[in-house]
Amino acid sequence: MSINIFTNGTSGVRWDIETEKRFYSKEGKYLEPYGFKVYSQNDEDGIISEIFNRIGVTDKRFIEFGVQNGLESNCHYLLLKGWKGLWIEGNKKYCTDLRRRFKPVLEEGRLQLVNAFVTAENINKLFIENDYRGGVDLLSIDIDGNDYHIWEAVSAVQPRVVIIEYNAKFPPECDWVMPYDAGYVWDSSDRQGATLKAMERLGRKKGYQLVGTNMTGANAFFVQNTLTENKFPTPATAENLYNPPRWERLDFETTHMSKAFLGYAGRFDVSGIRQGRKRKMLRRIYGFIRKGWNRY
Repeated sequence: MSINIFTNGTSGVRWDIETEKRFYSKEGKYLEPYGFKVYSQNDEDGIISEIFNRIGVTDKRFIEFGVQNGLESNCHYLLLKGWKGLWIEGNKKYCTDLRRRFKPVLEEGRLQLVNAFVTAENINKLFIENDYRGGVDLLSIDIDGNDYHIWEAVSAVQPRVVIIEYNAKFPPECDWVMPYDAGYVWDSSDRQGATLKAMERLGRKKGYQLVGTNMTGANAFFVQNTLTENKFPTPATAENLYNPPRWERLDFETTHMSKAFLGYAGRFDVSGIRQGRKRKMLRRIYGFIRKGWNRY
């Protein structure tokens, strides 16, 4: 592998060199070489699989919030592997879509879906109301904003593994956290989440070791201190495990796009979804036309 695969000057050659070293590490403990995509947005599926290969599983239960339509999520593949879990999504339209696309596992009871906007104040109540408390195998947090504060507030469950989005724009020595705002919705600016160093610090406070990040610099992976033993790279610091933002440089798209959970019986009907997309596209076109008219 050549660093030319990664480098285009966006984040600096330094980080690409560091990432490349992990692929050739003799100890084989770094997680990047194990990454692959099935239904995750990037290479998270492979990293999740490798973590549980090292520490084992217990009840095969997960909690994930910020799933959108669920087709590209950290726990979709786990459902296919027989896991069960709880999805929390704040967008009502996404929840309607989820109920159609994941109908089989929802009807089986292996998947629970809650339409709720997650805050630090309500997160534990949401878990308890849906019978999730105590030990679970995995918690995945991706809400493009208050991620740090939500994880800090979690007390009802004690996940063995935590996946959490970090703000990779800032290098690993930077310790920064977005101020808490219960109603915050990401505005596409860099005022989002927290840096990897801040996440490392929070994880240590809660009894977790940072064990790696994925190649695109989107997610950080944590494992309970009691389970790590000598199975993951050290030092367990942001400086050693950081990946920069490679969102536009690494492409994890597939030509076989998912339309619904694979267990769906028969052919999945996308007509209603297509109609919704068509209406949305027409609204955008008409909006552009109106803006054009207003100029003259």
